[in-house]
Amino acid sequence: MPTAEPATTFRSTVLRDLEQVADHHTIVDGLYAFQTMLDGKKWNEIRTAMQEGVHAYGARGIDDAVAVMRAHLDVCGPTQHLMGNVQVRLEGDFATTRSSFRAFHTGAGAYTGSVYECLGYYDDSWIRAGERWKLVRRVISVRAESGDRAVIGISAEP
Repeated sequence: MPTAEPATTFRSTVLRDLEQVADHHTIVDGLYAFQTMLDGKKWNEIRTAMQEGVHAYGARGIDDAVAVMRAHLDVCGPTQHLMGNVQVRLEGDFATTRSSFRAFHTGAGAYTGSVYECLGYYDDSWIRAGERWKLVRRVISVRAESGDRAVIGISAEP
């Protein structure tokens, strides 16, 4: 499951005015809120954080993206998706972010006592929607993983 390192270096926007500072803060806060919603399995709230036509988790559209998230997280016990090293590039009503993540998943049912953990990058795209920023694209680059993938509903590779 590890993927290649992203090819390009990501550079944050140099913030030049209070509107850009506010946008930067709102986007970073939205990233953290999204991860908290994942851990809380708050699927209806996650739906409102994504734009129609979103490309995320290998799926297109809100319903399909949420279905992928649920397929991996509804089978788990508690999870913790930590995020840091957030970089934001602002371009008017569009933004891109790169953030590092470490995701810890505990097993449930037959997998109680097992864990699966991965770390890597989220490369996200956002669009301004009124006073909010909504996710329009998420690409996950897993750099390392440990544990049992079955914890998140992925069968062992042959």
